[in-house]
Amino acid sequence: MTIRQLSETLINQIAAGEVIERPASAAKELIENALDAGATRIEIATAGGGKTLLRVTDNGSGMAPADLEMAIRRHCTSKLDTDLLDIRTLGFRGEALPSIGSVAKLSLLSRTAEAGEGAEITVTGGRVEPVRPAAANRGTVVEVRDLFFATPARLKFLKSEKAEASAISDVVRRMAIAFPHVRFVLSGADRTTLEFPATGTDRLARIAQVLGRDFRDNAIEIDAAREGVRLTGFAGVPTFNRGNSLNQFAFVNGRPVQDKLIWSALRAAYAETIPHGRYPVAVLAIDIDPALVDVNVHPAKSDVRFRDPGLVRGLIIGAIREALAREGDRASTTGASGLMRAFRPEAARPAAAWMPSASPYRPFESAMASPTAFREHQAGFAEFAAPSARGEPAFAPSPSIREEEPPQRHPLGAARAQLHENYIVAQTEDGLVIVDQHAAHERLVFEAMREALHARPVPAQALLIPEIVDLPEDDCDRLVSHAEEFARLGLGIERFGPGAVAVRETPAMLGEMDAAGLIRQLADELAEWDTASGLKARLEYLAATMACHGSVRSGRRMRPEEMNALLRQMEATPGSGQCNHGRPTYIELKLSDIERLFGRS
Repeated sequence: MTIRQLSETLINQIAAGEVIERPASAAKELIENALDAGATRIEIATAGGGKTLLRVTDNGSGMAPADLEMAIRRHCTSKLDTDLLDIRTLGFRGEALPSIGSVAKLSLLSRTAEAGEGAEITVTGGRVEPVRPAAANRGTVVEVRDLFFATPARLKFLKSEKAEASAISDVVRRMAIAFPHVRFVLSGADRTTLEFPATGTDRLARIAQVLGRDFRDNAIEIDAAREGVRLTGFAGVPTFNRGNSLNQFAFVNGRPVQDKLIWSALRAAYAETIPHGRYPVAVLAIDIDPALVDVNVHPAKSDVRFRDPGLVRGLIIGAIREALAREGDRASTTGASGLMRAFRPEAARPAAAWMPSASPYRPFESAMASPTAFREHQAGFAEFAAPSARGEPAFAPSPSIREEEPPQRHPLGAARAQLHENYIVAQTEDGLVIVDQHAAHERLVFEAMREALHARPVPAQALLIPEIVDLPEDDCDRLVSHAEEFARLGLGIERFGPGAVAVRETPAMLGEMDAAGLIRQLADELAEWDTASGLKARLEYLAATMACHGSVRSGRRMRPEEMNALLRQMEATPGSGQCNHGRPTYIELKLSDIERLFGRS
């Protein structure tokens, strides 16, 4: 079989299969070019989900006519010279424009600041037209029409127009977060416009534009560095979580990335604080020497490889956990918002539904004249409706409590009542707090058990007959290298020949267990993430279950001193803002919100 050179158009179409997977991929490449050109205003217009039209307009440095001819040629770029280890721009491969031109109708209109007129070049399915003069503002306009018309098979794999338009919106949002000093405008065929005005150096303001104002109120700032790697950004409090990972953003040297190491570190940092199936909201930016990270892993440039992945993972986990320990116990404002909606007058029942049936003209006098009726209509407040075993109220506020426990002295205030024998109402200096007594005490018990679990080696039970687990040699090497770590958790292993591991001890608190299954799970984790947290997670899950059964139960009447003691212990315990299952343990309502409910502000 004769070997022959492929045509330039066919080479570009093959490259387009990797570089330009969908309209969002083309939008990403064109926006990156605009940012590399120093643009401060970028406008993106689409039609048909980007399949019919994709136009990107910027006010960057522009290109001369000779540069336009070079820009559409494969592997021609102004962003890379000779050092592939020193990449400081978003683009560098020189593949995007020729790849787009080989499968679509592409036109480039550009003018530099020094030029008196602009120039335009067009490429249709790989066929290049000569450069011609054209009227243009400073900057560049790249227009892509009929994407994949030259490769109809690729069109069959695209999703609906709505889905493709949504993917382009996601690209713009990620770029907007990475470059807050740039104004982004995205318009579609349905005449809707998505606009992100420039916020300068205020990154949190830009993030609030993209993720909503709630994130600003529930974000914790992160700023940490280790061995030349710096991590900045914002992470949401644990109770501010979502049902998917679409609100997680990561950037490496300003480049939006989708890196599994970063996502696994983020997941590990929020372990035991967010319920299963929920995801934290976070924006993380990593600044690192370009020589220590490889961005040339895939033509799409969304994957990266760190020279020291353990360093980056440890930095992310440590910085986020430190931030959560510092500020993560505060209640999410979304809980207070839900409480406000529940209390709105239009959502309340009609007055006639709860007023006593006495005089229609003087209902309040009639109610106050009957203490029994008043108590009936205040059912749920323990201080009125829940007598204790001694026949006394379970909680009756007294002057001594106000003198001994002034609200301003404590973040969670002083207990004032118990609702439905499950919720503690506490008064703070500027509002009130409602605490779920079971969830709060469950977290306190769990933290105490976990601290004891990590303070000393976990008791182990020796197996009468060691269990031999056959594994590939690489897995055995990785497991044995972590043997000391496993021993502290009660798991004793040792090498048993070239392709097997002998399990001699297992954690006593786990009882009878599938040791072979655990070993294989740990081996898979080590191979995938270079860390094995499965055993630790099992032990902590068991501790959480024991804490749930050993904590204050719902329905128990608590004395004032017990409620205040619980509040004080919550304030002193990290992570007490959410229970072991990730649900909030308390909701805070500001006095200004209460006054707004009554129309006083």
